Amino acid sequence: MASIGQDDPFLEAQADLLSTLNTTRSLFSSYLRIRSLASSASSPELAQARSELESNLHDLSSDLQDLVDSVKAVESDPFRYGIDIDEVGRRRRLVEEVGGEVEDMREELKNVANGQKKTGASGSALPPPSAFDPDAPEGDDYEAFEQQRQVEIMQEQDEALDGVFKTVGNLRQQADDMGRELEEQHEMLDEVDTLAERVGGKLQTGIKKVGWVIKKNEDTASSCCIVILIFVLILLLVLVIIL
Repeated sequence: MASIGQDDPFLEAQADLLSTLNTTRSLFSSYLRIRSLASSASSPELAQARSELESNLHDLSSDLQDLVDSVKAVESDPFRYGIDIDEVGRRRRLVEEVGGEVEDMREELKNVANGQKKTGASGSALPPPSAFDPDAPEGDDYEAFEQQRQVEIMQEQDEALDGVFKTVGNLRQQADDMGRELEEQHEMLDEVDTLAERVGGKLQTGIKKVGWVIKKNEDTASSCCIVILIFVLILLLVLVIIL
C-alpha cells in the first residue's frame, strides 16, 4: 500500500480548509446569537455579523472547490498519484461533509433573507450554535450562559472605569497639593524680598553715616573711632539679619 507523502499539497490545503471552517463556525454561532437578541432585522450589529459570515463562506467555498477538483482528479487513477483507495474515500467524505455544512449555512442566510425559517427533511430547525461547539451549552442553557457572560463583561468594564476614576482623583489631589505648595513658596519669597529691601536700606543709611564721620574726622584718632564704629555697625547689621 503506497504511503502518503508529508508534502502532499492536499494535506496542506486540507489544513487551511479546516482552519477556515472553524473560523466560519464561530462566526455562524455569533451570527445566530446576535440574530436572536437583535430587536430589528436592520440592526447594524446583525448586518456586520452577516457580512463577516458571508465573506468567510465565500473564502471557504473557494478552498473547498480546490479540494473537490483535486479529489476528482485522484479518483480517476489513485495509484498514479501514490494514494490508496481508503485515502481517496476519506478525502471524498471530507469534501462532502464540509460542502454539506457550508450549504446549510448558506441556506440559513438565504431563508432569513426571504423571511422564512429553515427546516430539514424531518421538519427540525437548524441546529443551535452548540452543534458547532461541543463545549458550548445547549438550548436555554446557552442563552443563560451568554447572558451571564455579558453580565461579567459589564462588571469588568465597570471595574476598569472605577480604576480610571480613582487614578484621575489621585492625580487631581496631587495637583491640588502642588498648587498649595507653590502658593506657600511664593509667600516665603515675598517675605525674603521684603526683608532684603529693609536690610539694604539700613545698610545704605549706615554707609552714608560712616562717610559723613570720615569727612568730619581726618586725624588718626578719629580714624580709629571710625573703624570701631564701622565694626559696631556691621555687627549690628548682622544681628538684625539673624534676628
